[in-house]
Amino acid sequence: MSIKEINEAIEKNKVYFGIKQAIKHKKDINTVFIAKDTREETVQKLEDAKIEFIVLKSKAEMSKNLNLDFISEVFSIKK
Repeated sequence: MSIKEINEAIEKNKVYFGIKQAIKHKKDINTVFIAKDTREETVQKLEDAKIEFIVLKSKAEMSKNLNLDFISEVFSIKK
């Protein structure tokens, strides 16, 4: 479900990649997904910003499943 949701958001250009974008666009996002091997300081920044998130697969698995040529820890879906 969630990988599919991220993939659909990528196709519609409705996704932010990374922690900085998640915090910067906090009011414009519906859902935040993070990789299960996300760095602890990244998780702490999300918690400090009071952003709820859903934990998914590892960074490498997510990049492969989403057919990305880069690795990201945080995926934010725009409203």
